[in-house]
Amino acid sequence: MTEQKNNESNAPLPEVLPILPLRDTVVFPLTAAPLAVGQERSLRLVEHAASGARIIGVVAVRDPAIERGEPENVFLIGTTARIQQLLRVPDGTVRLLVQGVERIRITEFVQREPFLAARYELIPETVEQSVEVEALVRQVQSLFQRFVTNSPVLPDELATAVINIEAPLQLAYFVASNLRIEHAERQQFLAMDSVREKLEWLLTTLTREVEVLELGKRIQSEAQEHMGKAQREYYLREQLKAIRKELGEGEEGEDEIRSLREKLDQAGMPEEARKEAERELARLEKLNPASPEHSVIRTYLDWLIVLPWSKSSGGKIDVTSARRILDEDHYDLQKVKERILEYLAVRRLKEERQPAVETDDAPSHAEAQV
Repeated sequence: MTEQKNNESNAPLPEVLPILPLRDTVVFPLTAAPLAVGQERSLRLVEHAASGARIIGVVAVRDPAIERGEPENVFLIGTTARIQQLLRVPDGTVRLLVQGVERIRITEFVQREPFLAARYELIPETVEQSVEVEALVRQVQSLFQRFVTNSPVLPDELATAVINIEAPLQLAYFVASNLRIEHAERQQFLAMDSVREKLEWLLTTLTREVEVLELGKRIQSEAQEHMGKAQREYYLREQLKAIRKELGEGEEGEDEIRSLREKLDQAGMPEEARKEAERELARLEKLNPASPEHSVIRTYLDWLIVLPWSKSSGGKIDVTSARRILDEDHYDLQKVKERILEYLAVRRLKEERQPAVETDDAPSHAEAQV
């Protein structure tokens, strides 16, 4: 890996590298990473590197909350990186695109100002050629494809790209660079010497991440299925309201339904009658006022409302008077009249046959004999 890097730079590695401390970022070998540089010391480092071989060392700060990276609070294992692109922004910061090359271990910091610089040693990667490693590569590729498919943020092109990566080491760093894992876990992954160990760690991590994503997707699908019917009814009702409004029926129809509902509330109906009235009112609300069924239901509801559900004359039943009223108010309908009169006659007989209730004021039979 060192020879490849040297060929790209056409220059040997310097004994001392400028060191760029990074917060919340770990740059892996064989991967590209965008960086934003804003601190004065870091800007000086970039200017120095850009005027030379463009090779720097990047290390992660142990605590991302620390603003300024110092030898005492950075990890000693990092990566050599080549500055591929440099963009100066009007606000004074610099945007970099760096390409990670290989791992290093810092052995000694030799300066703090105007930027950090250190001596280092290269850390070789242990790459095993075995059936087990090949099997791990295929499993990682398959799981990463499922991860990309279920991820709402990763582009689909990554699922194709991962299949075209055959080298185990490059595959490991490619997959790790696209996982949303904690800062400390990234540093732990970088510090692993064995490629097989890296692949096994990725297999475990990907399995967990895929399960979480697929479970979340299944929960969301079930929730949408339950909500689908209610949402569909809501949208249909809103569309119906909009159509009625366009036809000039909206406000008038709503006022009619509201008025009928208020009258039903005041009618004092028993429970069964009220359920029937509510059912017919719901049907009326869905009908076009111009339809024949609309007028039939409206008339039926009007009759239900005017019936004296909670009113009573309070007097004795007079069958003769009832017959006279029926004959005066209703022509013909003899069978109906007879049924009503029969009912009233039976009610009167029941009332007449009820025994008188004794009270404390009435004398008992024994008292009457004295």
